[in-house]
Amino acid sequence: MSIKVHQIDFHRLDMQTRFPFRYGIASMSEVPHLFVRMHVEIDNQMWQGTSSEGLPPKWFTKNSETDFMTDDLPEMLTVIRQAAHFARTGDLHRDFFSWWMDLSEQQLAWAAENGTPPLLANLGVSLMERAALDATCRQQKSSFSSVLRENRLGIDLSAIRSHLAGMRPSDILPTQPRSRVQLRHTVGLGDPLTDLDIPNDEKLEDNLPHSLTSSIDRYGLRYFKIKLSGNLEADLPRMQVLSQLLRERVGDSMRFTLDGNEQYATMAKFHDHWQELNGDASIRRMVDDSLLFVEQPVHRDAALLPEVKETFLDWQDAPPVIIDESDADIDSLPTALKLGYAGTSHKNCKGILKSVAALGTIKKEQSVTRQLILSAEDLGNIGPVALLQDLAVVAALGIPHVERNGHHYFAGLSMFPAPIQDQTARDHPDLYQRNTSGLLALQPSHGQLHLDSVNDAPLGVSQQIDLQHFPRWNL
Repeated sequence: MSIKVHQIDFHRLDMQTRFPFRYGIASMSEVPHLFVRMHVEIDNQMWQGTSSEGLPPKWFTKNSETDFMTDDLPEMLTVIRQAAHFARTGDLHRDFFSWWMDLSEQQLAWAAENGTPPLLANLGVSLMERAALDATCRQQKSSFSSVLRENRLGIDLSAIRSHLAGMRPSDILPTQPRSRVQLRHTVGLGDPLTDLDIPNDEKLEDNLPHSLTSSIDRYGLRYFKIKLSGNLEADLPRMQVLSQLLRERVGDSMRFTLDGNEQYATMAKFHDHWQELNGDASIRRMVDDSLLFVEQPVHRDAALLPEVKETFLDWQDAPPVIIDESDADIDSLPTALKLGYAGTSHKNCKGILKSVAALGTIKKEQSVTRQLILSAEDLGNIGPVALLQDLAVVAALGIPHVERNGHHYFAGLSMFPAPIQDQTARDHPDLYQRNTSGLLALQPSHGQLHLDSVNDAPLGVSQQIDLQHFPRWNL
């Protein structure tokens, strides 16, 4: 399979949340959503592929001193523009993997020269990767899981990490993509827990659940992701309330993760915070019975320092802790595992083939006495493109539960024109349904998302959406 990128177009949609989403040092109430349309020559024929991503404040670079509009957003657009330049320059490549390797190496070399954090630089790579994968799957007339498992992309895992020599995608992937996945509902730092917590002037009229309890009742949720603020005076009473609420509303089937959102300067400080939290009997019982793992408690500047290993060695009853924002380059996961971490997260914005390599490392390094984790997380991901593409990868990787919160913080697909909504409803009726007010929204059932239509599509999305509805974004 030969491949060459000829043209890349960008389009923009500005979106507003239903209510502010507070995570770490940021609170998101509006966000630009970027669409990428790539024109790709594959085996001497032209194909189109699409990707998209919301560009949220303070995730790729958690710097409280920068301004989103004047600093953070221009920096994101710079790395995307640079990746697009590398994606469409150069010779014809023999297969998708060689094109991706060339793109990745050029982007990371450019980032190193310019002092751009690798996590941010990979955002540009991932958007190009997804668009080219979408085009490739359409050219192959096959689903992403089949193209990946049968290695029609020419993936050489040893070229990504040398210790994966001899390992093929089919050695680490499930024989079939998951047809259902548990939705892990995010409990944001500012989210109301019950309807009584919502002031009258903040109540919504969109016929979607707003509080945690109404979401549990509507969607049948059993899996949750609870944000920590790093402030014990705030976290302790909130966790006490949640331990009782979730036990009463969900019962023994409840499972949860904790997200530290880089709120701790060192792992030792998180250890102290953890001990204080677990000094409460109700919280300790919830942790013992239902905790899956803790995600990225330590700021990325200190999360992979040698002293982390010392803390883990002295912490006899430590919970499983994984990295997320610290998974910035190809060496991050092996380094983290040596320090005592239990795994990492998949996000399409960090890279799809990067997650395939992460799954290979986890399969190779885990043992009977040490179970490792590849989780699935996201940040306000929505359809009709980004969410479905990410779910297609989650299903192909075999991850059993996934953080999804875009459907909670945005009012369904109401920001999209009617033709796109109607097309999505026709193509993906197992995921999207209209409520009594006519709003087309993601519809979890019994706490799960059904993925048959996603798995049957090229890269999650059955048909290309018409981007002419959105203004061009001249990057």
